[in-house]
Amino acid sequence: MSEIVVSIGNTFREFSASAGTFLETYIPYAWELREEFVEAIWETVYMMVLSIGIGGLLGLLLGIIMTVTGFNGILENRTVYKILDSLVNIFRSIPFIILLALLINVTRAIVGTTIGPTAATIPIIASTIPFFARQVEIALLEVNPGVVEAAEAMGSSSFDIITRVYLREGLTALLRVSASTVINVIGLTAMAGTVGGGGLGTMAIARGYQRSRMDVILVATVLILIIVFITQLIFNWLIRKTEH
Repeated sequence: MSEIVVSIGNTFREFSASAGTFLETYIPYAWELREEFVEAIWETVYMMVLSIGIGGLLGLLLGIIMTVTGFNGILENRTVYKILDSLVNIFRSIPFIILLALLINVTRAIVGTTIGPTAATIPIIASTIPFFARQVEIALLEVNPGVVEAAEAMGSSSFDIITRVYLREGLTALLRVSASTVINVIGLTAMAGTVGGGGLGTMAIARGYQRSRMDVILVATVLILIIVFITQLIFNWLIRKTEH
């Protein structure tokens, strides 16, 4: 038994040495920065979680309000809807790279700096809220109006209709738009790298593009794609679980 364990250990060490030599040969600069890549992955995940947690919650709330105050909504109020609809359209129309510059003073006032992952989450959240709000509105409008009318006829309160009809019946659609939003946020974290936001975007731009190190750009891109694929797989699994 001990001989088998020793043999497996030797095989693993030989494989690790060969893999290390291979990576050092074909992606030398990226291999030198392997520890920074590990830190960049965590920074990207940190920005994702923080932005999706805050931006997703506020976007969901805004999307629900727009749904119920919109035309034929259970709390129809055209003034409120038009104001929110206009704000969503305006902020969705601002390119993210410009939003980064526009919010620089706001970012500094909130977190005390404009550089780093925490600072980058401010404009990412500001961009995520209107994007997700519109996605939520579209998803909830797919809920069968007949179910909503039946709940109203039974005397359900507006809060009950929102929680037990809209959110429950529209859960699958909400998960689909959430997947799109999370993947959009991953793209924004990478774009934030242009202004020192940290994460894999900074690795690709500051460490790769600006120093003409193509292997660093390639590795950063592959890692971002892996995060996107994992995210999509998780949401696909959740969607299958909630489909009727």
